[in-house]
Amino acid sequence: MHQAELVSLDGVPLEAVVHSPQGQSSRGVVIQAHGINADMSEGGMFVRLAGRLADSGFAVLRFSFRGHGNSGGTQRGATIAGEMLDLQAAVEFMTARHEGPVTLVASSFGAVATSLSLPWLDDRLSQIVLWNPVLDLTHTFVDPQLPWGKENYSPEQQRLLHTQGFLVVDDEFELGRVLFEEFQHYRPRDYFVASSVPGLVVHGDRDSAVSYEIARSSAAARRNCDFYTVSGSDHGFDTRAREDEAIEVSIDWLTSNALGTQ
Repeated sequence: MHQAELVSLDGVPLEAVVHSPQGQSSRGVVIQAHGINADMSEGGMFVRLAGRLADSGFAVLRFSFRGHGNSGGTQRGATIAGEMLDLQAAVEFMTARHEGPVTLVASSFGAVATSLSLPWLDDRLSQIVLWNPVLDLTHTFVDPQLPWGKENYSPEQQRLLHTQGFLVVDDEFELGRVLFEEFQHYRPRDYFVASSVPGLVVHGDRDSAVSYEIARSSAAARRNCDFYTVSGSDHGFDTRAREDEAIEVSIDWLTSNALGTQ
């Protein structure tokens, strides 16, 4: 594992680490996209996943989106458009240095930039894995239907957003007005469903933040997509055992698919 000098397309420096593949040749590239309140470790899950995949022969990039972790930018200035630039920079960085098929693993809000980038990534990707993906921004943020959204994006909170210009989400992330405005325009589910890149969606069926039903129906609506339920799990896979379950099923799926492409 070593630090990487990753810079986004508009010059924002991004915190990044590469896990080099074990063995003589790489089985491919895996790029990880974290959630809205996280960074490149994704609460430790991305670190463990990256280590396991590197041991299996993959070159893995973990990076923090702008405004997260030790990357440049600010929380209030973070946007979906900016995250799409960051993701493109990550893909170009890794494909310039490593050969083999490219896989994206995106957690929660990381699925937004990932899904919206699929039209230009489709012919470069071999597979995609989404954990608890945000696919409907209106359902999650604008007109929230689940407890986490109702707490953080209630009408009172949205009024506060307009007066002070940002909201503090979960007492840790300052979400800006521009990002919230983007929630009302982007439709990541449409892009995800339209893509034919082989996919796996892993989701807890007790998710109180992001809709399990929307994820399941979206997976069913697209071609070449498997769906795995982590039974009893809230958002983010709420115990170490459930985290390990999500990691294990993802590794099994990724390695079996990689074998199929060799």
